[in-house]
Amino acid sequence: MPIPIPTLKEGRVALRAIRLRDARALERSLLENRSWLRQWEATSPHAPMNFDTRASIRSLLANARAGHGLPFIIEYDGKLAGQLNVSSITYGSLSSATIGYWVAEEFAGRNVTPTAVALATDYSFYQLGLHRMEICIRPENVPSLRVVEKLGFRYEGLRRRYIHINGDWRDHFCFGLVSEELTQGVLRRWLDGAVPPDAAMITPEDRAAAAHALPIQREL
Repeated sequence: MPIPIPTLKEGRVALRAIRLRDARALERSLLENRSWLRQWEATSPHAPMNFDTRASIRSLLANARAGHGLPFIIEYDGKLAGQLNVSSITYGSLSSATIGYWVAEEFAGRNVTPTAVALATDYSFYQLGLHRMEICIRPENVPSLRVVEKLGFRYEGLRRRYIHINGDWRDHFCFGLVSEELTQGVLRRWLDGAVPPDAAMITPEDRAAAAHALPIQREL
């Protein structure tokens, strides 16, 4: 069943549904931010590294029509600032989803990403009725780690060689949040300064393990 894709706003930050006519502006932003984004870009182990923006948007919209995703454009003062996708939406006994995002370099440091993540998570919890949201982040991605720290996502562990990023399988730290942990929304808790200070704290053991990547096993 299709999921309605809302427009969500907080201050200068807005989330709105992605559209096919966004393809040209998205492609321009991706190219301009290539060096900034490439190190975090999801890739396929069985295909060359390239991107077809219109095909990607069609895929995201088809996933939304199937009820499995919410593909958003992030805007700052009405200007395209990045993308956020709520994916792997499931209901029933799991009732969960995951969030992925990117933001152009010029908008870094303006709290665009935590605001967008908080808006999308609150909508997923309180409008869609989901129970759990997950974010997985590469250990080297310090800006994204700051996002989960600000919002109080709980650290849940290290996932070895979890997602194919920038041409290889990469370790990720996993963070989660369930609706029962909140007496108010994610956004309100953050803005009110009520986020637990140590929720996203990564264990020293996992930091050490992530610093020593597993060797790549290749067939001869």
